[in-house]
Amino acid sequence: MIKKIEHLGIAVKNIEESNALFAQLLGTAPYKSETVEREGVITSFFQVGESKIELLQATHSDSPIAKYLEKSKEGIHHIALDVDNIEFEIARLKAAGFVLLSDEPKPGADGKKIVFLHPTSTNGVLVELCQDRE
Repeated sequence: MIKKIEHLGIAVKNIEESNALFAQLLGTAPYKSETVEREGVITSFFQVGESKIELLQATHSDSPIAKYLEKSKEGIHHIALDVDNIEFEIARLKAAGFVLLSDEPKPGADGKKIVFLHPTSTNGVLVELCQDRE
């Protein structure tokens, strides 16, 4: 079951400048920053009520975020949905005809297991499913 919007992912060119901007906007500093080598990103997370904002900066030129920024301006990259059973949701959505970018969840930032749905099956929106790692 999908429980809530977990976070909005925002692609940025400079995470330090963006951290300062969002800290001023939200009135709070990021609670966590980390590098996710597998995805080629540095992330920062801001808590906003029950949801979060994740800033993503590419660590190398062939990372998904770098490629996104080549085509688009800085801005919303994806919406993440918190689920209680990611494996069930993968099977359910595949059976319903959604296209996933991988068949298995993988480790993501902020202690999550993640999988992405291809934007071609979600009206052009990159959707991430995430679940806390046990």
